[in-house]
Amino acid sequence: MADPADWDPDIVSAVRKYALQNAVEYAGEGQSGSVLGRLLAEREDLRRMAREIMALVDAEVAAANSMAASQGVDAVRAELEQSAPEALKRRKHQKAQGLRELPGDTSGGVVLRFAPNPNGPLSLGHSRGVAINSEYARMYGGKVVLRFDDTDTKVKPPVPDAYGWIADEYEWLAGRPADMVIRASERMPVYLEHAERMIAGGFGYVCSCSAAEFRKLREEKKDCPCRDRAASDSLSDWNAMNAGEIAEGDAVVRVKTDMTLPNPALRDWPALRIQYAPHPMVGERYKVWPLLDFQSAIEDHEQGVTHIVRGKDLMDSTRKQTLLYEHFGWDYPETLYWGRIKVHEFGGFSTSRMRASIEAGEYSGWDDARLPTLKALQRRGFRAQSLRDFWIDLGLTQKDISISMQTIESFNAKRIDALTERRSFVRDPVMLALDRSSAPGGPGSQITIPKHPGGTIEGFREWSVGESVAVQSADAAAGSIRLKEYADIEASGESAAVGSWDRSDDRPVVHWLPASMGRDAVLHRPEGGRIVSESGLLEDFELEVGEIYQLERVGFAKLDELPEKGPASLLWLHG
Repeated sequence: MADPADWDPDIVSAVRKYALQNAVEYAGEGQSGSVLGRLLAEREDLRRMAREIMALVDAEVAAANSMAASQGVDAVRAELEQSAPEALKRRKHQKAQGLRELPGDTSGGVVLRFAPNPNGPLSLGHSRGVAINSEYARMYGGKVVLRFDDTDTKVKPPVPDAYGWIADEYEWLAGRPADMVIRASERMPVYLEHAERMIAGGFGYVCSCSAAEFRKLREEKKDCPCRDRAASDSLSDWNAMNAGEIAEGDAVVRVKTDMTLPNPALRDWPALRIQYAPHPMVGERYKVWPLLDFQSAIEDHEQGVTHIVRGKDLMDSTRKQTLLYEHFGWDYPETLYWGRIKVHEFGGFSTSRMRASIEAGEYSGWDDARLPTLKALQRRGFRAQSLRDFWIDLGLTQKDISISMQTIESFNAKRIDALTERRSFVRDPVMLALDRSSAPGGPGSQITIPKHPGGTIEGFREWSVGESVAVQSADAAAGSIRLKEYADIEASGESAAVGSWDRSDDRPVVHWLPASMGRDAVLHRPEGGRIVSESGLLEDFELEVGEIYQLERVGFAKLDELPEKGPASLLWLHG
């Protein structure tokens, strides 16, 4: 398909930009391969169409080279300056940091939206949308609409509690409530009214073809026989759909586009369908429900959304909705895209799968420490600002990225390290009777240890050192060790002799506890699909449930429970 008329105008524009740029750089001898490489670097969504698009690239390169030959390279440069002036200054790729400026005119105010499906609480993936949209609103003094896209009553039915969960989680992560909260299920009259306008206006119609029949027509680029029926006939069927007189799957409402468009997904796409399953919030009031592309497009217009930030996998949604906006005579919002992010530790989770696993008893609830939900991250002790820091630092790259949770944990560590008191936690402890006879003097039975080694937290931990100390069994087995900030000792069996109070050599420095300062505790650490529990002794000094402590040589953990009897419970945060 070399004819530009056969392609989406955005694709043609991008190809032409690089063809002109290449002709300018190489004095009218542009190369198709170079142009294709630059195009696919910018538009990764076109890589699957590289073979088909090559004909268009060849045609545009030939046209640009021909213009240079007949009118001179300055003419090509002038054309490029008019259509894509930024392409005149080609720069080497640099990693984008933070959020780039929003495109378009922002002087009249900025309205963004975050639109989750309330079929469960927010996940780590959702946090990207909250962080990016709320940060843009902050940067431009704009607002964010929290919209619950809850018009699917069958595949992803809403969870009634999720509306409140998500509103609270949005506020936690954004640092303020959403400026407006909308439930799509409460806005059904708006969508149905627009659908009726669309059918009456002749740019929508009721289609009674089966899915298989329409798929064949779409593949063959043939019009559906329902398409050219009178609007009055479609409206009659529309009324029957809403009255419950047509069975599920026997009719849908389609948006008229063009059955010869290059992208099959855009050809007379479905906007509304019959759905009899009761809705948890509005019951059986409606028989016809909008599909997401239609509902979202109408609501974005109704709320005056100026900018949409979405995944690049939704580019087809942008194109569908743009065609719908053209029918209604509306201006489509500016749209920005991001690529997919895969977190290695949570690669296979989805809200629907997590819900099924919780209901099957595989997880204790939405806040199970093994899950990538915000509830779980909050419970473990992650700071909201650290998640915001991560997403804003990453920016809006369209490149697909795989990361480890350690990357996100590093942002959290930066936030909490200076604010977190230290405590000692001795795993798998052994008790050593301490023999001080060979090293007279020393610090005595009372020692003070800073709450934070850097002095960012005032105060000290007061330790009473008695006749025995607890150290990790693996440390005791080493024999010659130094008890941190106390003494060099020689451990043997169940006893240890103090060799020197001052550090005398390069023996390992280990954390420890006076026997009287330790209380039983269990550290619960999520590892893949299981929880590993490690027993030990926790320093019993000014402990408070809910606080994060950095356990010496272990990592950050949250004190989850502190019962009067039985071991304390610690929940692992990260290293």
